[in-house]
Amino acid sequence: MPLVTAPNQSFAIQLTVDGQPLTLNLTIGYSSMAGYWQMSVADINNNLLIASVPLLTGNYPAANVLAQYGYLRIGSAYLLNTGNAPTDYPDANNLNLYSLLWADTVLP
Repeated sequence: MPLVTAPNQSFAIQLTVDGQPLTLNLTIGYSSMAGYWQMSVADINNNLLIASVPLLTGNYPAANVLAQYGYLRIGSAYLLNTGNAPTDYPDANNLNLYSLLWADTVLP
């Protein structure tokens, strides 16, 4: 999914994860204190599942920002630099140069 540079974004996504339909509510915002974008994930009823996951790129398997949450069975997510951004993580003004790829759950 393409990302946009806008503070405090909230939206629902409908996915197929591990062969099953899944609806999640995402909140994405920039933390000026930490210096990176963060994502929180809630279920369809807005019950918080994960708070403040840093949106950072990296090499496999570190690239899966949901790696430590495999037990939740909500899939895996990878931040990809799809716009030739000069850094490994989006700054306050260039999140739109990145995309979030959601895939099936990867268990350790």
